[in-house]
Amino acid sequence: MQISILLLKQIVQLFLMILMGYIMVKIKFLKEEDSKVISKIILYLIVPSVIITAFQVDYTPSIMKGLAVACIASVILQFLLLFVTWIMGKMFHLNTVEYTSAYYSNSGNLIVPLVTYILGKEWVIYGCVFMSVQLFFIWTHCKCKISGETEISLKKILLNINMISVFAGGFLFFTKIRFPEIIGNTLSSVGSMIGPLSMIVTGMLIAGVDLKKVFTNKRIYLVTFIRLVIEPIIALAVIILLGMKNWHPQAENIILITYMAAITPCASTITQMCQVYGNDSKYASAINVMTTLLAVVTMPVFVYFYMNL
Repeated sequence: MQISILLLKQIVQLFLMILMGYIMVKIKFLKEEDSKVISKIILYLIVPSVIITAFQVDYTPSIMKGLAVACIASVILQFLLLFVTWIMGKMFHLNTVEYTSAYYSNSGNLIVPLVTYILGKEWVIYGCVFMSVQLFFIWTHCKCKISGETEISLKKILLNINMISVFAGGFLFFTKIRFPEIIGNTLSSVGSMIGPLSMIVTGMLIAGVDLKKVFTNKRIYLVTFIRLVIEPIIALAVIILLGMKNWHPQAENIILITYMAAITPCASTITQMCQVYGNDSKYASAINVMTTLLAVVTMPVFVYFYMNL
């Protein structure tokens, strides 16, 4: 119950940050398109700082086993939810934007501040595992779906800034190389901005969306229900059936992190990819808005179920 309350408080704080970004655009201090500049700062500077800092922990057998547990759980959940979304797509005739929005979670922007606040920054490393697994899916499956291309570029996967950060962080972790305090503190300070800036950008994007159309579009409610209700229920059922909480002495927290990463709102990356490849970015943004707003309720509820089942 305590973790659910902490999560609710943190999500409400993030929601207020979204409101700040929304107001800044509405009172014309900023323009909606200014969010692209902030997004680039988040993507190319802040997220890599978060990932590298997460791996600046002591190398121990316990952490290694924990990373293995997080990796196995992440892969299982990714393939499971891909299958579930495929079935939902066939049943409800989801288009490309709806399908990818229902499947991909916003773990990159949300899981770091949530884990840091609820469990502590030393647990963020396990959230990076899910992010890494999802990155592979995003630059293969997601890119092909949204762009309509069938060719998968291994180069784009491996040279993605976030994947490079994972490799760099992993190298430092396994070689037990620790940054000097001044560098470590700098990266940590930069990384701590991920929550506020990501939410402010979301608010700025919401300000450019016709909310009346968002709240009156029944298809958006369908996609939101799949992303925030159906998939969390199925993921939780599999976690319980496989006894994942018993896979490691600290598995309850490790799997909790993986589970939270899987049940966040739809990925903001979907909107960005739609912009790049000429798909319906406005519709993707609308789905992102709805799932972000309603996750304030659904995430604490499902975390409560996780902790008590």
